[in-house]
Amino acid sequence: MVYKTRRTLLKIGLGLLLLVLMTWGGLRLFFHHNETPIYDARLIYNFIFHSDRPLKQYENLAQKLGYTSSDKLLIIHADDLGLARSVNQASFDALSKGFVNSASVMMPSPFVEEVAAYYLAHPQVDLGLHLTFTAEWAGYKWPGVASADKIETLLDDEGFLHQKKVTVIKEGSNAELQAELQAQIDYARALGMAPTHMDSHEGTLFFDPAFFRTYIEVGHQNQIPVFVPRLLAPHFDEHYPLPPQVVLVDQMFMALKGTELDAMEAYYAEVLSSIKPGLNQLLVHLAFDDEEMKAITKDREAYGAKWRAKDYQVVSSKKFQDLLEQNNIKQVKWRDIQAVLYPDDNASLQP
Repeated sequence: MVYKTRRTLLKIGLGLLLLVLMTWGGLRLFFHHNETPIYDARLIYNFIFHSDRPLKQYENLAQKLGYTSSDKLLIIHADDLGLARSVNQASFDALSKGFVNSASVMMPSPFVEEVAAYYLAHPQVDLGLHLTFTAEWAGYKWPGVASADKIETLLDDEGFLHQKKVTVIKEGSNAELQAELQAQIDYARALGMAPTHMDSHEGTLFFDPAFFRTYIEVGHQNQIPVFVPRLLAPHFDEHYPLPPQVVLVDQMFMALKGTELDAMEAYYAEVLSSIKPGLNQLLVHLAFDDEEMKAITKDREAYGAKWRAKDYQVVSSKKFQDLLEQNNIKQVKWRDIQAVLYPDDNASLQP
């Protein structure tokens, strides 16, 4: 009788263990297939159970930027500068005409020197670093900025940055990632640029706790604000409290894969209508629908040539500009935030 009871309890215990393992594996698979490659147990737990964790915004941020806590503050941000001449020219035009008021550059990309030349001619532009650890386009690749022997885990067999962020997250060394991150900052400064902020291309630095902490710490060491949307709140808990130098972006908006081109204008109109008081950021990807972009993006619709041309068409439209005014949206820049966070350290870097 005792033997049968023990045997039954053992079966139940093994069954529960198997259920836990299957659930855990299923969660990892779910995050992986939803392009959210999180493999850290604590972070998965926090995303499931503490995704709405309350975090306090940088004290009196709106007031320090010259506004009130009831104001709707917005950064309209162009990503991927340096990727192609088409991206650069569309982004430069949008920056110069005020269609967007901030941008970031991919330092390993082929046309970064064009961006530096534009910056030197327009030193007041709000330009940050789109920290890049992937080369995702088929047939259009680049290596890292750091010497290959210092970032071996970040490179594929041909010496280029990995195509997929999941490979970086699974195989990348945090020490080598830090070396590449700093190399991208140093290269920007060597070309004459003084970055006003940093963000992460494809969000690669947002899915691994060690990478994420390195991103924040290196930014602080270099007196460069980092883009941290509030949806990343699960990273912060009793093991890693929100650092005091981090300014949270309360709402982040970006047209995602699956958005139909014909629906883009309506999507952006809805975004501008839904913006709430606090710090918000709208991410756009600008280019022209030309032969260069078609060759790079091939038949891909999401963030392809037609998609980027549509982004440019929308933000440059009178309707978009009118909606900004109608919704009483105040535009702010990362340069303004940098001046709040690091007033003394950056005084000598400002043009």
